[in-house]
Amino acid sequence: MRLSSMADYAVVTMTAAARRCGHARISAQQLADETGLPAPTVQKLVSKLSGAGLLRAVRGARGGLTLARPAAAISLADIIEAVEGPIAMAACSDRLRNEKGRHDCSLESACSMRPHWPVVDAALRGALAGVSLSQLASPDLRGPDLRGPDLRGPDLRGPDLRGPDVSGLASRAPAVQAPATSATFEVEA
Repeated sequence: MRLSSMADYAVVTMTAAARRCGHARISAQQLADETGLPAPTVQKLVSKLSGAGLLRAVRGARGGLTLARPAAAISLADIIEAVEGPIAMAACSDRLRNEKGRHDCSLESACSMRPHWPVVDAALRGALAGVSLSQLASPDLRGPDLRGPDLRGPDLRGPDLRGPDVSGLASRAPAVQAPATSATFEVEA
């Protein structure tokens, strides 16, 4: 999975805005200059990000843009969803329905994966939600630990029941002759 250019630019724009948080308001043009993105692109992103409640625009001589919430309360998932809509890996996800309330998949009625996609979507969204804008805006070049939670789940393989490795013991054991016996078993029908 790869982010669209607009989602990537939204993250870059929000990160620049977060670095200015607590300082003076910033204009869309200043964000464009700081990020190197074209001004029309930043203006379009500002509109979407404001509409999603991530940026607040103030008009007037002392106007400009500020974060609508603290950077620690804005997640990477929030930013991506503001630009792309719901995070979903497949067209049949419950989060992606067309105007008729259906999914855009010709295999929808016979697909064995359909019930599993919401779990995958939730895991992906959870991972993205675990990364805050304040982490992304951190001036530390090494960056914060962005690995997020271990989403692999529990180890369901169970205990190793193979027992100890005895493959080399046969060559060291003395030869023992087992007594010859014969046994007969009768099985009733």
